[in-house]
Amino acid sequence: MKHLLYIGNKLAQHGITETTIETLGPLLENEGYKVIYASTKKNEYVRMLHMLLSVLQNRKSDYVIIDTYSTSSFWYAFATSQLCRLLGKKYIPFLHGGNLPRRLTKNPEICKMIFQHSYYNVAPSHYLLEAFRKHYTNVLYIPNVIEIRQYPYKERNNPQPKILWVRSFAKIYNPAMAVEVLDAIKKTYPLAVLCMVGPDKDGSLFLTQKMAHDKKLDIVFTGKLSKKAWTKLAQEYDIFINTTHFDNMPVSVIEAMALGMAIVSTNVGGIPFLLEHEGNAILVADKDTHGMVSGIQKLLEKPELYKKLTSGARTKAESFDWKMVKENWLKILQ
Repeated sequence: MKHLLYIGNKLAQHGITETTIETLGPLLENEGYKVIYASTKKNEYVRMLHMLLSVLQNRKSDYVIIDTYSTSSFWYAFATSQLCRLLGKKYIPFLHGGNLPRRLTKNPEICKMIFQHSYYNVAPSHYLLEAFRKHYTNVLYIPNVIEIRQYPYKERNNPQPKILWVRSFAKIYNPAMAVEVLDAIKKTYPLAVLCMVGPDKDGSLFLTQKMAHDKKLDIVFTGKLSKKAWTKLAQEYDIFINTTHFDNMPVSVIEAMALGMAIVSTNVGGIPFLLEHEGNAILVADKDTHGMVSGIQKLLEKPELYKKLTSGARTKAESFDWKMVKENWLKILQ
């Protein structure tokens, strides 16, 4: 039996949105791997210490997988990877941050210390694959995974302006744009509704709620929901909007594609590597509220386009099923 140490932010028990460590880890366990996780500690400094101690305590593990982001969590990857180097451990950065390409140019020497010496760097999007292959050769593409059986596809024959937004409330995900979209779409569709699902990350939830109150918009804010709860809730909505400023390969968007909602998204970061304009989604420029409203209207006015995009999105989502992806992981972890 192979032993793995998985380093990442395993914080769902604290009300934080699930990350890859909480989906990929159990799937690898089901394939027969022994997986140790670090860390569930909520305090950032305690979490860093726990991660480093876990590397020391599990120095006999065969591989160390490190979820690697582009903002503050980047330093978890840096610290743990350097300890792995010191101990001669094979470590695999799993690249998630939509702003990692900027990090490569902003901190080239620090990045070199992590990514040049890794066993492999795993990119879950062609966006990051292309960015990293400009600098390193040990880069592989393995997409984010879902278990498609957990996402029942609902065919919507009469789509309505029922809009769903699912993400953590943070400035980089631009939740305010969702409020602006509802405010604008109500001028044409007075019965339009918006539900926003996710926990607060940086104070943006309060600001978004205040904005909704000031505009006299009745928006449903659910807070964090379990995957089972929000996928059930999604059956009541027909349009999924993604308003982010930066992105890589967002699992929430892949999940929405699997569930049969039409996607309208900003065309940023890795999004154009996942979504094709009028192929499986409607894409608009960053901050383009008018464009997003127009995209929603087009979907509501053209049922044949809605059907084409949702069918194409489901087909694309099926390619991320664990059964399709797992051999890539098993090959590098053999």
